[in-house]
Amino acid sequence: MASSLFKSLLQSSKFSLTTRSFSLVSSQLGNHTAKWMQDTSKKSPMELINEVPPIKVEGRIVACEGDNNPALGHPIEYICLDLAEPAVCKYCGLRFVQDHHH
Repeated sequence: MASSLFKSLLQSSKFSLTTRSFSLVSSQLGNHTAKWMQDTSKKSPMELINEVPPIKVEGRIVACEGDNNPALGHPIEYICLDLAEPAVCKYCGLRFVQDHHH
């Protein structure tokens, strides 16, 4: 699916690549994912981020930057915490939940 999406993006753009250079890009995409799947003794990035417990927040909205250092984080994502289940940041995968004080 990713390769067909990439092809359609290339066709719709004003830049064109030859078939030869595209085949190089598609093989690099496949190898990138494969390197994470080869060593099963190591945890994947998603497994590591899922081990972090949900972060409790007092307010209804949280601003996630991924890291305290802006150079290491991601664009600010404002997340609404009105739902009962933890809300997930679309950039880093951190989960947030509203801390209810009764």
